[in-house]
Amino acid sequence: MLGNVVVPAQSHGFISSNNYFCLKKVKILDHTVVHFEIPAKDSDKLKKFYSGVFGWKIEKGNELMSGGMEYLMISTVPVDERMMPTRPGVNGGMYKNKNKNLKPVNYISVESADEYIDKIKKLGGKIIAPKQEVPQVGWTATAEDPEGNQFAILQPMNQ
Repeated sequence: MLGNVVVPAQSHGFISSNNYFCLKKVKILDHTVVHFEIPAKDSDKLKKFYSGVFGWKIEKGNELMSGGMEYLMISTVPVDERMMPTRPGVNGGMYKNKNKNLKPVNYISVESADEYIDKIKKLGGKIIAPKQEVPQVGWTATAEDPEGNQFAILQPMNQ
């Protein structure tokens, strides 16, 4: 049985307004920022700030996705019932900052978390939070580039 094959969009010479799309059983996945997270000492204060400045909708995330931690979902663009953006844009989250060294993190979509963990290490980066499953979302790992800038990778579950 033949499943979907994931290939980067740039290898096909066209650009999608979505993070990926399906064409003849081939999923195209752009390596773009698909999520962000903001650590908060006082989530009520930051909720008021970001909704006041940008008009973002910020509400408590569901229990399954938050893993029991205080986690707020940030909608910068409208979402459907599955919390997926209904138009181009990037949504994110806010969580209780228990460590003063935590900084905002951008999540970049990848076809395979394991493959990209290897690439990051081979090119001088390091993994600072190992691959873990986020229920109903996919697999993530947090990394630092060779200069210490944090980012994360996200392999969507639907692959």
